[in-house]
Amino acid sequence: MVFPHLSEVQSSITLLMLLAGVGLILPTVIDRNSTFQRSLVLGLAALLAGRYAFWRITETVAPFGLTMDMLASWSLLALEMLALVGSMSAFLIMSRQRGRSDEATEHAGWWGEKSPRVAILIATYNETLDVLERTVVGAKSLRHDNKEVIVLDDGRRDWLRDYCESQQVRYVRRPDNKGSKAGNINHTLALLAADPVPPDFVAVLDADFVPHRGFISRSMALFHDPTVGLVQTPQHFFNADPIQHNLGLSRSYPDEQRFFFDHMQPCRDGWGIAFCCGTSSMVRWSALQEIGGLPTESITEDFMLTLTLQNAGWKSVYLAEPLTEGLAPEGLKEYVTQRARWCLGLMQIARSDLGPLGKNKLRLRDRWSVADSVFYWLTTFPFRLAAIVYPLLYWFGNVTVVDARLPDVISYFGAYYLWILIVLNTLSRGMVIPILNDVSQLIGAIPISRAAIVGLIKPKGHPFSVTAKGGDRTRIVVQWRMMAPFAVLLGLTLLGLVIGIFWDRFAFSDAGDGKWVVLFWTIYNLFVLSVAIIACIELPRRERHVADAPEKARFDTGEKQRDLWIASLKSDTVRLRGHPYAEGTRGRLAIRDVGEVEAYVIATLADGARLHLLPTDEQREALLLRFYAEDNMPGIARVRATAMLRDIARRLSFSSDSS
Repeated sequence: MVFPHLSEVQSSITLLMLLAGVGLILPTVIDRNSTFQRSLVLGLAALLAGRYAFWRITETVAPFGLTMDMLASWSLLALEMLALVGSMSAFLIMSRQRGRSDEATEHAGWWGEKSPRVAILIATYNETLDVLERTVVGAKSLRHDNKEVIVLDDGRRDWLRDYCESQQVRYVRRPDNKGSKAGNINHTLALLAADPVPPDFVAVLDADFVPHRGFISRSMALFHDPTVGLVQTPQHFFNADPIQHNLGLSRSYPDEQRFFFDHMQPCRDGWGIAFCCGTSSMVRWSALQEIGGLPTESITEDFMLTLTLQNAGWKSVYLAEPLTEGLAPEGLKEYVTQRARWCLGLMQIARSDLGPLGKNKLRLRDRWSVADSVFYWLTTFPFRLAAIVYPLLYWFGNVTVVDARLPDVISYFGAYYLWILIVLNTLSRGMVIPILNDVSQLIGAIPISRAAIVGLIKPKGHPFSVTAKGGDRTRIVVQWRMMAPFAVLLGLTLLGLVIGIFWDRFAFSDAGDGKWVVLFWTIYNLFVLSVAIIACIELPRRERHVADAPEKARFDTGEKQRDLWIASLKSDTVRLRGHPYAEGTRGRLAIRDVGEVEAYVIATLADGARLHLLPTDEQREALLLRFYAEDNMPGIARVRATAMLRDIARRLSFSSDSS
């Protein structure tokens, strides 16, 4: 598109300015719940993607021949086109969505006066008591009356058996760990089948996920449809994930899984392909009995459970409400291990009888659902690595990877890339931040790419890795092994750029305008790699409840009572504002929904004091319910742009006041 009186480059930039103008007004005019409007903007994205792909294939790759140019150029093109196919699949999924909150409200209590019996299964292996007790306490406090809480201990720990006895919840252990988590649950399902009164529904919670009080009643409302076999709810987290925390963004940037749970799962539900994510789900007992329990052929038994149910004619639906909150992996190693396990499990499913090409009764859309996930894991992360490595081939080997004119790069790639950012941020309310999204992919790109390839070639015989939770997080820990490849790539990228600037014989001219493409990605990669390195420096953590709000409390020292403000409340300490107290001052602090808690001052502050709490066992449980079981929205649900920029500046200044 060439505008009169403008050069080709100026015309291309004008096109981007037009798209940017549309992007400014789009959020104010689009109805995100309208399938037609979603399809319209995503359809335009698909057209621009197709236009870009045609240009890339026909005009930018090296000619055939036994050259490094040809090998590098066509291999990058292949990776990029596969990633583009995955993007097109995601665009199609996002063209519709379904919300079921009104349906859950309409059918609340459909079961009548007699409540269905619900078994709440808490699977555990090596979690500590402080992790488990909040889950057990939260499960016991669910509003549903006809329930049984069952702790499934694959660690065979006597202290946990004694704790369950003190809490009057059922404790189950088995002689071996065959089948890992799925085998643990199946063992308990067999015991429940032998009970005089088996449950009508089974709820599954990970050991570190605390249910909100309405988890059962809201989820079970969707079982009014007798064909629904499974209801999945989103996973929210009361702590920041490693990338949020290490970059100091825990109060301004959502956790990495928010886009999936808040946007992709409702869209998948619009197509009838929402899938189980393990914890925070409920399953109909008769459906579980029909399929013989959880499948054990994949280490991601939750996704495979969905396919097994759908293969038997049962529906899986999604209720996008914050009904549980859990502990996100606190360390980068655990974060990456978890995602590599998800990737490996998905590849095992793809190679199983329930895969896209398997002999089964799955609908075409169910097969598409698996294929879409395969494309995500198999292309996103290798392509992220390729985008870092391939520019180095030019700087150090004079390899022309992309041969393109600058006006065409701006017109074809720039228009496609800009429109994708506009549409995704419009539909997700600003969830897609380029450099931060790239860092979240790059951090685990190497092990995840390895898991994807190995899982497809050899799906069997891989050990189950449990995501470690809890532990000492009070020190700065530098993940040197994870940082090393990013540091090497950063050094090479910076070296190639600097030498190319100061030494003409190093920066060859063979690539023509293609140098602009290399230059753009080189500079962009410098930012991505730098942020990735910072993310590998794990900062100390302290207990924080992001959903807390200031509230009044009365502190009685025996001599005088004062109404003060609670500025920060934890399980063992509280910060009060409104009146300073001398260290050692003792008294009783009246806390909402907890009662009068014994406390004494451990630090005098300019506007108040910090107190150490001495709660009774009952009061401690009440505090746990306050922190984790309230019907609220834990964590950060959307990007807070101004706060995010401020937090990034603070983190880059290495301020001690990090999130």
